[in-house]
Amino acid sequence: MDYTHLGRTGLSVSRAILGTMNFGPQTTEEDSHAIMDKAHESGINFFDTANVYGQDKGKGATEEIVGRWFAKGGGRREKTVLATKLYGDMGDWPNEGKLSALNIRRALDASLTRLQTDHIDLYQFHHVDRATPWEEIWQAMEVAVAQGKILYTGSSNFAGWHIAQAQEAAKQRHFVGLVSEQSIYNLLQREIELEVLPAAQHYGLGVIPWSPLQGGLLGGIIDKTESGSRRLDDRHKSFIETHHDQLASYEAFAKELGHTPGEVALAWLLHQPGVTGPITGPRTMEQLDSAVAAVDVKLDSSALAKLDELFPGHKTAPEDYAW
Repeated sequence: MDYTHLGRTGLSVSRAILGTMNFGPQTTEEDSHAIMDKAHESGINFFDTANVYGQDKGKGATEEIVGRWFAKGGGRREKTVLATKLYGDMGDWPNEGKLSALNIRRALDASLTRLQTDHIDLYQFHHVDRATPWEEIWQAMEVAVAQGKILYTGSSNFAGWHIAQAQEAAKQRHFVGLVSEQSIYNLLQREIELEVLPAAQHYGLGVIPWSPLQGGLLGGIIDKTESGSRRLDDRHKSFIETHHDQLASYEAFAKELGHTPGEVALAWLLHQPGVTGPITGPRTMEQLDSAVAAVDVKLDSSALAKLDELFPGHKTAPEDYAW
């Protein structure tokens, strides 16, 4: 396993990041625990979750599964850089969501209880809260840091100007502010190259791509559907009908490189400037193994150029849309 610093911090994290969103809804608790054990065996030390994860099992269910795994002991918590998120409504009553100082306090304490730990290593804003001033947000986070309940703060799904706004407000308070941004980023969705990536690099944030395989579209979808090993929903079926040749060419190129399409997609992200590592949310042990294998895939300049040709990206704004 390769490791890197998370943004401008001294925190060392694995370049493969374990996402837990499927734990509970898609993957049994027993299998989830086995996957987390295997992640540690593979050298993965960076786990990501969120207070709202759980779907039909109930919000908070995923954090509880992770918490019961920590409770088994054996250094599981100590070996893990633990990231979770807040923002989404956890109930129907006022102040059970978003980023007010009141909800930050309540949501943090609730996550700590579910996760059976005394601190969160990386506490992330799952979405920007346009109604709450940054002075209030940072004051609440400063209190949490002083109490030892969190160590670092991160954002998710922020625009470039949201990152700038947050960091300038933090600077006025002599506070570290954000150290990471978690955004959707993959070969098919490269919009963050316009402004989010440049903002993150300017302020020293590590970028953590989510949905690195775009819901499986970059994981060999053509081959899997034609072999009958995967069924498609209407949304994916429509996309594949429109982009069949592009995806087929990509899968053929991955085969030419000697890797699976999923491994190439993850490896491509690891070659992008500013990227800490992609989050993969494995439902099975095989999917975890693929994520680990991708860390060792090296793409030369010609391979990267070919992937840019298949999936054109963006220039930094404003050159992408102006002179």
